[in-house]
Amino acid sequence: MTILVTGGAGFIGSNFVHHWLASANEAVVNLDKLTYAGNLANLASLQNDARHVFVQGDIGDTTLLPQLLAQHQPRAVVHFAAESHVDRSIHGPMDFIQTNVVGTFQLLESVRAYWSALAAEQQTAFRFLHVSTDEVYGSLAPDAPAFAETHAYEPNSPYSASKAASDHLVRAWHHTYGLPVLTTNCSNNYGPYHFPEKLIPLVIHNALAGKPLPIYGDGMQVRDWLYVQDHCSAIQRVLQAGRLGETYNVGGWNEKPNIEVVRTLCSLLDELQPRADGQSYATQITYVKDRAGHDRRYAIDARKIEQELGWRPQETFETGLRKTVAWYLANADWVANVTSGQYRQWVGQQYGA
Repeated sequence: MTILVTGGAGFIGSNFVHHWLASANEAVVNLDKLTYAGNLANLASLQNDARHVFVQGDIGDTTLLPQLLAQHQPRAVVHFAAESHVDRSIHGPMDFIQTNVVGTFQLLESVRAYWSALAAEQQTAFRFLHVSTDEVYGSLAPDAPAFAETHAYEPNSPYSASKAASDHLVRAWHHTYGLPVLTTNCSNNYGPYHFPEKLIPLVIHNALAGKPLPIYGDGMQVRDWLYVQDHCSAIQRVLQAGRLGETYNVGGWNEKPNIEVVRTLCSLLDELQPRADGQSYATQITYVKDRAGHDRRYAIDARKIEQELGWRPQETFETGLRKTVAWYLANADWVANVTSGQYRQWVGQQYGA
């Protein structure tokens, strides 16, 4: 048995590939375009694993996809591939429309053609799992209930709008064509292999480099934080037992304002790798102009996946963050390779010198 994973060299995708191969006796065909956030170093330990087949390619390649599907005959597709950074979407929305909307459409069409030609028993067993985000739901007031699966879509950035569009396409392909789909909407992930443009890895990298730790606005934007390995186990469980056509929100039950996250990171670094001058890394915190259309709060109500499928995160925010900091400290070479060239140019553009 084989599954096809799109975007499996990125942050969440590569963690999922590692998780899958460690816990399931099934091969993975890993399709990734290797844009700036796709990194083969994330998969280095699988180089000699015959169960892992890596293919560099685009989900929108209407020649490659049918060939891969016909050759490997996957029993499921897990779709991670996406442009995913809000700041980048503000500066350059076209890539987000092309990958997240057009690319998902073209992938759905390739998969639909493959699925339609399967024998009846294989059709029944097949799944297309689409991995999405809580940002499609918009922003919450401080005292509002957390996002449930029935919450209206109110995306506020080009990124979240493009992901909302892809969610709607997946739903439509199920209701119109009968494609057996599942959708997950997750909260903010953190953990190993995270590209250092996102808050947690950026703060770790900048802190160790003696650079400012940039905090948008007043730092009181609230996010629900989900350790990436917990997310991977949730996806595996949804793929195994989720009801067709359903959406499952995956959250960590860890609402934290950004400034609290950064101060906790500074405390962990003070403990695990103290500054030479004895001062706290918190002295490097710098407030910068808030980004355009910055959502104030996200929060996930993950009761449905717990009640229906028995899934709940294993890590607390404290245990997950400690594991994350320890991983970055132990993998300085990975960080150095990632934070060269194009990444440095991006940080300079977004946050200033």
